[in-house]
Amino acid sequence: MSINLLTKNRAIIVFLVFALGYFISTLIRASTATLSPVFSQELGLNSGDLGLLAGGYFLGFAAMQLPSGYFLDKYGPKKIITFFLIIALISTIAFSKSENFLNLLMSRILIGVGVSVCLMAPLTGYRKWLPLEQQQRANAWMLMTGALGMLASTIPIQWLLPQIGWRNIFLIIAGLILITVILIIFIIPSWNKTELTIEDKGISSYKTIWSHPYFLSLVPLGFFNYGGLQAIQTLWAGPWMTNVSGFTPIQSATNLFWLNLSMLVTFFIWGLVNPYFHKKGISTDKIIITGVPFSFLAIGFIIYSGENVSGFHFALFLISSIFVSLAQPAVGMTFSNAIAGKALSSYNLILFLGTFTVQWLIGVLIDLFKSFGYSTLFSYQLAFSTFGIFCMLSYLYFVIHHKDHLK
Repeated sequence: MSINLLTKNRAIIVFLVFALGYFISTLIRASTATLSPVFSQELGLNSGDLGLLAGGYFLGFAAMQLPSGYFLDKYGPKKIITFFLIIALISTIAFSKSENFLNLLMSRILIGVGVSVCLMAPLTGYRKWLPLEQQQRANAWMLMTGALGMLASTIPIQWLLPQIGWRNIFLIIAGLILITVILIIFIIPSWNKTELTIEDKGISSYKTIWSHPYFLSLVPLGFFNYGGLQAIQTLWAGPWMTNVSGFTPIQSATNLFWLNLSMLVTFFIWGLVNPYFHKKGISTDKIIITGVPFSFLAIGFIIYSGENVSGFHFALFLISSIFVSLAQPAVGMTFSNAIAGKALSSYNLILFLGTFTVQWLIGVLIDLFKSFGYSTLFSYQLAFSTFGIFCMLSYLYFVIHHKDHLK
């Protein structure tokens, strides 16, 4: 493995190029939270429609995880992320030109397809290009750049909206994608093929991954807890503040800015301390088991606070949920380099199927409870309570089963 390690300066440059791609991915992902009032007013979308539109990104994203894992291991990050970002470029332009909900939805699904490897490509590369003790840090700081993208989706987009309109905002994003593709072509290292063993090839390698007890123990946690974290951060924090707390769109965008800034700072600090945990022999499982319950207290605080909820409440939830982010690189390090891309993408499939499902179903539940005559506040509280129950059950499943692979 050492012959593939990048020098420090080269690793920084490669990281920054990949970070730009992931920044764009999360900027597009989270933009619906800020733009939801515009889409509701312009297209007459209800809560279920908004959930479906926002979740369409995750549907396209999830659909590509298994095939992209295979292609990442075989052809390497450079070729695969270039190909997919070209799809994202075309789809983003199409989204900016869409005139109805169906076209918006189809374009957003294809955008999800196009940016589906923006995190998995670098993580697959880091598995070969960085020392083991630096991989958790690289993961945390990639997530930090993702938080920066979500930060950019708040006040900056809200400020640009009356100046140039949401369609031109997406044309600017398309230009950023084009710049990223050019940088990737010239800067990212080419892939030296890994020699595969028989069990690492094709479908059999996916069977190895999906039947692994440790991977299975993390599936519910990834689907509900990690997926729900993304669902709330990229959509439902915004509508709660506008529809329940009574914030104006600019007040909501300002609060989203601060909660995403809190995540950026948290991921930065998380990246700094992770090598310390590794050095001290503190296991990922122990950190997850100790830390995840804090997120249950935070979601309960949101539900209890009702109309008084602000970005502060959601920031507490996001910060306290950071422990579940350790699961993804832990999955990658559980398997050999030869199938790291497949393992990471397989788990990413779980995360984004969960995000799509939670994002959509929260909207469906809100509309359902409203149809029963409940108030907007109580409908949101019931929907979030349902989500919280599934998170707690997923956590208990991990606590019970995470050591099955050692038996």
